[in-house]
Amino acid sequence: MLNVIAISGPIFFIIFLGFVAVKAHLLRSEHARGLGAFVIHFALPALLFKALAHRPAAQLLELTLVTRYGAGSVMVFILITLVMLRRHSPQKATALAVGTSLSNSAFMGFPIAEELFGADAAGMLAVYVFVENLILVPLLLVIAELDSKQGGHWLRLFYDIPSRLLKNPLVLAMTAGVIFSTHHIPLLGAPARTINLLSEASAPTALFYIGCSLAGLKLKGLSYDIGLITFSKLILHPVSVLLAFVLFPINDAEATKAAILNAAMPMATIYPLLGQRYGQESIASAILVVTTVLSFISISTLLWFLTSGRW
Repeated sequence: MLNVIAISGPIFFIIFLGFVAVKAHLLRSEHARGLGAFVIHFALPALLFKALAHRPAAQLLELTLVTRYGAGSVMVFILITLVMLRRHSPQKATALAVGTSLSNSAFMGFPIAEELFGADAAGMLAVYVFVENLILVPLLLVIAELDSKQGGHWLRLFYDIPSRLLKNPLVLAMTAGVIFSTHHIPLLGAPARTINLLSEASAPTALFYIGCSLAGLKLKGLSYDIGLITFSKLILHPVSVLLAFVLFPINDAEATKAAILNAAMPMATIYPLLGQRYGQESIASAILVVTTVLSFISISTLLWFLTSGRW
């Protein structure tokens, strides 16, 4: 158990420091957005670029992981969407249900995985970013627009999805990393050092940002929806990913553990922003707060299981 605390303790303590910094008026919650912008536009792209640029071309993106992690994530997303359709419109159901499968891979999953799996964590992060940005978010947009009464929304949708991808710094960094790897372009000297410095700043800054952002969120919304999405994200999502690996096993126990662990993370901090598009920002924010707080228990329990030799 001490090993688990040694891994999860510093992670959640840095989150707590960010929370205290805002509550003590050392920072304003709106100032914290600058930290998030730094991580998402500079630090994490540098990390992903470095991870892919230095990998052999044949190992750039593990399709075995993409298919299994993607299948487990899509499965829980669709299941909870169907459950929520009994109470809500398709737009609201999908806007909330996407939180069950959209893990905080960058800001929490990577720092924790780095403690367990070292340098391999960055390569695994590329898999999760691929699934989240090229499968889950487009799927949300498509299903939600089925509820639209205006045909013009479909034309906008076909523009929105490619536009989002072309503007996403993580996707652009992955593309650049693939180009450097496949063309064997070396990265030396000052550029390499710059990439290293930026990538090393990603984990602590991301965790501190989470704490800052949580301090500015309001805990309000429907208890049923909060309970369902929270339970589904912290329990059903990792179970769904585990099921995908049980049905279609791979000969890489560490990668399997990493995928299940990432699925156990709370939802991404962009969850309220996705909900805002469909008028669900307030309840999405409340769900994010509850899930992140409770994730300390679920993640610590899973870490204990993964590191106790019982796997």
